[in-house]
Amino acid sequence: MQPLLPLTRDLVLIGGGHTHALILHAWSMRPLPGVNLSVINPDATAPYTGMLPGYIAGHYSREDLDIDLVRLARRAGARLIMGRATGIDRERKVINVSGRPPVAYDIVSVDIGITSDLPAIPGYTEFAVSAKPLGAYARAWESWLSSLAEGQNAAKVAIIGGGVAGVELALAMAFRLQGQDAEITIIDARHLLPNIGTQARSRLLKHLTRSGIRTCEGAQISEITAQGVRLGDGTTIEASLILGAAGARPQDWLRTTGLDLTGGFVTVDKHLRSISDPHIFAVGDCAHMAHAPRAKAGVYAVRQAPFLLDNLRAALGAGRMRAYHPQRDYLKLVSLGDKVALADKWSLPLEGRWLWRLKDRIDEKFMGQFRDAPLMSAPLPPAMASGLKEILDDRPLCGGCGAKLGAEALQAGLPKNCRAGTAIGIGDDAAILQTGAVKQAIATDHLRAFVSDPYVMAQIAANHALGDIWAMGARPQAALASVTIPRMAPALQTRTLREILEGATAILTPAGAELVGGHSAMGAEMQIGFTVTGLLEGGALTKTGARDGDALVLTKPLGTGVIMAAEMQGAAQGEIVMRAITAMVQPQGRAAAVLTQHAHAMTDVTGFGLAGHLLEMLGDDDLAAEIRLKDIPILDGAQALLEMGHASSLAPLNKAAVAHVLIPSGVDILFDPQTAGGLLAAVPHDRAQELVATLQAEGYQAAMIGHVFTAAKTEIIVR
Repeated sequence: MQPLLPLTRDLVLIGGGHTHALILHAWSMRPLPGVNLSVINPDATAPYTGMLPGYIAGHYSREDLDIDLVRLARRAGARLIMGRATGIDRERKVINVSGRPPVAYDIVSVDIGITSDLPAIPGYTEFAVSAKPLGAYARAWESWLSSLAEGQNAAKVAIIGGGVAGVELALAMAFRLQGQDAEITIIDARHLLPNIGTQARSRLLKHLTRSGIRTCEGAQISEITAQGVRLGDGTTIEASLILGAAGARPQDWLRTTGLDLTGGFVTVDKHLRSISDPHIFAVGDCAHMAHAPRAKAGVYAVRQAPFLLDNLRAALGAGRMRAYHPQRDYLKLVSLGDKVALADKWSLPLEGRWLWRLKDRIDEKFMGQFRDAPLMSAPLPPAMASGLKEILDDRPLCGGCGAKLGAEALQAGLPKNCRAGTAIGIGDDAAILQTGAVKQAIATDHLRAFVSDPYVMAQIAANHALGDIWAMGARPQAALASVTIPRMAPALQTRTLREILEGATAILTPAGAELVGGHSAMGAEMQIGFTVTGLLEGGALTKTGARDGDALVLTKPLGTGVIMAAEMQGAAQGEIVMRAITAMVQPQGRAAAVLTQHAHAMTDVTGFGLAGHLLEMLGDDDLAAEIRLKDIPILDGAQALLEMGHASSLAPLNKAAVAHVLIPSGVDILFDPQTAGGLLAAVPHDRAQELVATLQAEGYQAAMIGHVFTAAKTEIIVR
């Protein structure tokens, strides 16, 4: 939801660590007006380290482990920038992000955790996985278990690092691998469990022995190979999974910032602010508290959150700074594999199932605050004119193609005639202008923003606009931008417009179109559109023209409408949303080049859904189509969301527009409006499989979904 008050300051959170997740949660309940909040993270989710041993042991699912940053950002009114930060240019006040232009900031906070990789060991990068960052390890564990189940690997694990984390993960693995004749070895250059109480250490060592876990202390590693870990004395510890859990190493790019670092970690004062730059804060494991040095532990990250929130607000002009003074010791709860835990504080260990239940309640309470908070919606007025409630429905108005006029209203309002000089006018994907011997395609598309990142939204809008040019078989030539951005300070206007234009040119330029100008305005919400031209070297490829026996080829999966509608209501998982965005960002230029030489008719599947656009393709030529539902590519999660009752606000109008055509119930995916959707082409049946194979080789999730045939009446048969 866009703020009503003008934006004046950019606050950027680098990383989706525990502290920043809590900041987003708190911001959703008490935002600071005027602040444009952004979070940069490489993934749509941020795993919670406290539940990792339970996940490895099989007590939790992967979903239980994840903080969904997409949902969290939506609630907080923040933009989520999917990318990995690689540096901070303090002179220009921008953050360098891999794969996209820099992101400007006024105030920035860093919460990127640590890494436990060991690049100095030969072969580590190729053959080992690190426990931190946690996400990569969780994925590697899932993959390894699958390989184990298929008999491709032996159940042999080597863990480098004998601290509490390494021991806890070894016990979790031993529990999960019971009955599989597993061999688990912990390797440490010194001795195991140096940073825990004497009695707790003794108990944990006994648990390792009872679980059959071998230990190798005082060992130097010379090399890691595909077969295992080779020690300095020539011994090889065989392993098909090698895990690095030795200590805490800072992210390398922090060294390039020019900030004061302690051991590679950002040195911060009692206000959690860099001692060398008042515009930069750092928290969690990537920070070193100069006033109160502490070991790396998640408990400090969690307790830093309310202090960081107040201090960020103060740095942005609201309130006063608060000093954070961490406690000297804290309760350490160590999972023992089974649903049993050991507690250690002040060297007084306790052990039992009740402690695991205590840990489970603490973890569930922490995660519950991110899962359970609903999105707030404005209440309807007590009195209203007839018909208003039906139009408003109980769902927000979708952005993208979900905000289009319905097909019936659009057709009724359009003029029917075109002026001289227009070879093809209203009714096809693009108009064709004839000037002498030159034919030029021209089309326009404008979208209400449904993605909070202006750079990505511009990529989607440019792709969407180019779809009409590609569908006509034209070569993109030039584009005019039309941009509306919310009210904001001049500096933020410049930053936002720059991001939009950089996102647009990232799509337009490789397609062969030059951005030659446009128009900008301020309004209630962001809207991005493009008027695009293309040159035709032969005849235009129109919607109509399909022939009896033609195969129907679709180049992209369906489902963007329902996924983004559910995302607006906080109901779509972040990973599902990110896959939908990835599909919308994928250009169709290569697909168009493959299909144009062979297609008899082609269109792009956008706002009216597959059924609506297929019906346009059949036209008035006594043609019908048969499509096979099982062959239609569908984005992960889209069908499940439809079955839960989610739908784009345009979907009911799309369904009503094809009500005269025989379409069975239960196929709502056919009415789902697509943004930057795939091309739908009618091609000779004998070339279809070859074309699909070529499209798939080009990276498209393409499929042959049905065929066209002659019939007494126009209909769509769904098998």
